[in-house]
Amino acid sequence: VQLQASGGGLVQTGGSLTISCAASERTFTSYSMGWFRQAPGKEREFVAVINWSGRTNYRDSVNGRFTISRDSAKKAVNLQMNSLKPEDTATYFCASGPWPLAPRNVRSWGKGTQVTVSS
Repeated sequence: VQLQASGGGLVQTGGSLTISCAASERTFTSYSMGWFRQAPGKEREFVAVINWSGRTNYRDSVNGRFTISRDSAKKAVNLQMNSLKPEDTATYFCASGPWPLAPRNVRSWGKGTQVTVSS
């Protein structure tokens, strides 16, 4: 398994949650890594990406609330989610691939982790 996501759960509106994605050595050092999400009945959408140098990009609706970071010691990428809203409820998927991690260029997908924000 190249990408292993963890850390999802249930949180109230306004709360915080961190999800993590552990990668293989090769994946972590070769590709940008990031997160997509998919809510029921909706298409999968980009959330955030970080490259090897720490450059980041976010979808507009999470910018300022979510922070993506790299943990080189653990070969993992974390997504710190603050000020969560019910519309953030979705299954979150870790992904790796070349910058800027367009969906068509994703090389590996992790299994999803559920994030549910209650109102």
